[in-house]
Amino acid sequence: MQVWPIAGQAVLRRCAHEDRLHGRSVCRATRYLTRAAGTSVDKPVIGVLPRRCSMIGFSTPTSTKLDSGGGGCMYKQIDELRASAPAVPVELPEGVSAWSVTRGDVVKRLLTHPGISRNLKKNNSDYQPGSIPWLAPWVDVDSMFTAQGHEHTRLRRLIAPAFTPKRIDAMRSQLEAITADLLDDLWSRPGNEPVDLHAAFSHGVPTRLICDLFGVPDDQRAEVLRILRVVVATDVPEDESARLNEDMDRAMRLLIDTKRREPGDDLTSFLLTARVEGEAPLSEQELISTLLLMIGGGSQTTVSLIDHAVRELLAHPDQLAVAQADPAKWADVVEEALRVHCPVMHLPMRWATEDIELGEGVVIHAGDAVLIAFGAHGRDPGLHDNPGEFDIHRANKEHLAFGAGPHFCPGARLARLEAAVALPALFDRFPRLALAVTLDEVEPLRSFIANDVLALPVLLNHR
Repeated sequence: MQVWPIAGQAVLRRCAHEDRLHGRSVCRATRYLTRAAGTSVDKPVIGVLPRRCSMIGFSTPTSTKLDSGGGGCMYKQIDELRASAPAVPVELPEGVSAWSVTRGDVVKRLLTHPGISRNLKKNNSDYQPGSIPWLAPWVDVDSMFTAQGHEHTRLRRLIAPAFTPKRIDAMRSQLEAITADLLDDLWSRPGNEPVDLHAAFSHGVPTRLICDLFGVPDDQRAEVLRILRVVVATDVPEDESARLNEDMDRAMRLLIDTKRREPGDDLTSFLLTARVEGEAPLSEQELISTLLLMIGGGSQTTVSLIDHAVRELLAHPDQLAVAQADPAKWADVVEEALRVHCPVMHLPMRWATEDIELGEGVVIHAGDAVLIAFGAHGRDPGLHDNPGEFDIHRANKEHLAFGAGPHFCPGARLARLEAAVALPALFDRFPRLALAVTLDEVEPLRSFIANDVLALPVLLNHR
């Protein structure tokens, strides 16, 4: 029989443990795995395991499934996980398990811990890219998102010139024009009929800008944005995730081919020829991955920020009045919305390269997956009083919406600018804006990755 490498042995241990839990014999799990490894077996495999075994090893049995309900359900589970332990083993889709880290101090520690890696392919030789469809867009890529050390520096230097403070600040006039156009469209609608502000405004501000910056042709935008919205869903069937990955690759290659034939004054054309002295240019895979990262990260995060800020201001008209009376307060609105409703809750995925003791008997073992809950930091009662309460007057609005350390989001300044332009313009144009449903009736996006709403029904009340 084949001797499995360390990661394969971890899978075997996990499957054997699950067999015991579910009353199955350990040898059945062994037969399943030896067949999967392509080795001979004395007897045929009897059926399949009721719970799929991932080829990503994990050291600890799980008893908690991470909820994809989003919104209040997600916040409740985060609180429960935080109260339980410094890190909790959770079950994810398609047989993957990981340590969910929800305590603010532990989150910050692991974000910059030398024993935590962002690159699965370099840390698990058994993993086959594409074998876990929902996870593939997060771990199969070759971009700043997964790179570390020199490779991360190289990739970041290629994109950095486009996101200097001076260049971002110069985008204000373009943002104001996009915002005004969207508001003009809203003005043409009836004032007493519900309008989905998410679709009609929040989504349009950052997506139009990022598509303009990267030169996405008008006839390709709908597909690109559809993919980037759906990729964060965590409750879709495996075959649907697999098709999405194919669509994603196809859309990026179409954009690249278009820009190779017809280059323009845009960031996609720039990346096709970008060079840093002494470094290799972007490979095709790095180019595709970087475009996905920048177009997706540069749009969906701000969509969520605008959605949540609008909802909270409509629920707290006294704080809205303060911001309207003092324009400097809009920055407080943005930071508080990022703290209470971080656009990204869990971000797949990190991997332990050494054993890490967290206290309370919790040890993350080398090879284990680690799922950092960025959004949990801002809602930690150990760091913030009444953390679930939106209050632009609070002194401490610390959050990790844009990460920390070397991987701090290069588009953070742009996201803040987009919200700072869009929010006051919206409320200036529609001072009687109101929710068309109760707060509890605003349906969340079903995801444990992204934190947004499916729709934001409002009444414009302008006529």
